[in-house]
Amino acid sequence: MQKVPTVYDVAELAGVSIATVSRVLRKPHEVADATRDRVNAAVLDLGYVPSGSARSLAARRSGAIGLCLPDFDGIDEVSGLAPVEFSDGRVSTVLDLPEDVELGDHLYISEVMLGTEIEAWQHGMAVTIAVARGSRGSEIFDNLAGRVDGIVTLARTIPDKQLAHIARRVPVVVLAGPRSDDEYDHITTDNAEGMRVMTSHVLEAHGVTDLAFVGGPADSPDDDARFRGFCQALRAAGLTAPATPVARGDFTRAQGRSIGRRLLAEGRVPRALVCSNDQTALGVLDALTSAGRRVPEDVIVTGFDGIDASEVSRPRLTTVYQPMRDLGRAAVDTLLHRLRDSQIPPQTRTLPVRVLLRGSCGCLPPESV
Repeated sequence: MQKVPTVYDVAELAGVSIATVSRVLRKPHEVADATRDRVNAAVLDLGYVPSGSARSLAARRSGAIGLCLPDFDGIDEVSGLAPVEFSDGRVSTVLDLPEDVELGDHLYISEVMLGTEIEAWQHGMAVTIAVARGSRGSEIFDNLAGRVDGIVTLARTIPDKQLAHIARRVPVVVLAGPRSDDEYDHITTDNAEGMRVMTSHVLEAHGVTDLAFVGGPADSPDDDARFRGFCQALRAAGLTAPATPVARGDFTRAQGRSIGRRLLAEGRVPRALVCSNDQTALGVLDALTSAGRRVPEDVIVTGFDGIDASEVSRPRLTTVYQPMRDLGRAAVDTLLHRLRDSQIPPQTRTLPVRVLLRGSCGCLPPESV
């Protein structure tokens, strides 16, 4: 077996010290061009790859940020999945029925992940992604915390007690507003005000007084804030605010579709359905369209997030756009500040939102939808 080249071999071949090799690999802009070229040539000639674990021990940092996500796909135990079967490639033709297919597009998460990766990359760090899945979620979270310098996580991903325990080992940034006094940094958007402005528009511009809120999970801080904004708009208009949403889902399109069908079956569809997120709203829109209800002529539907799918629905979905990619970037930026100075007080950064008026509330003519 061929001997694995070391930093000493690179230094000897390039005729420099190991400190210079290290500087070329970590901060090449600080090294003279000729020296940098000799070191890089030696690295290529020897096939040398720096040891990440060695660098981590020397710096007492892993150079990685952990991103821990909740189990959105509903798979509880990987061991319960059918084994993957591989076969020769073939092409089949099937009748595609979109109503009966779970799309599984968690595009909010995709944008947050991209923002996290971009900001980490700009600072020379990697992102390690883990899903706190099923009964092994706590174990997965613990393992992640032991391999990274800090963690970005969404609310409701990990039980509060375990999150508090991990936060004693590595800094934690939570993507949601705080529900109580805690010691974490939080990144959120103006959920309550965004939903208040959206609801006020439906009330005032469209003259609707019969409207209901379709919520997400009861323990979601974001959903709680959005429902609060919805109720504030109703009270400001002299209407009675409900104690709870008309229905709750799990922020997925499939659940939105189920909620829409249930409201239709029970005869409880109001003039406007204000949904806590876009995926839910798109599912509701699916159910209404399938039942022959016209949007917005019969029912106004609105969402929250501004995912790409909201731009191509028919009609296009009126929604509150939140800067999802910037949420990920702000979380990493906040985490890096925390790593540089662990003594600063916990921060809550609130990013702005925009209400996007489109066809599903009746603000655009049919040809524009």
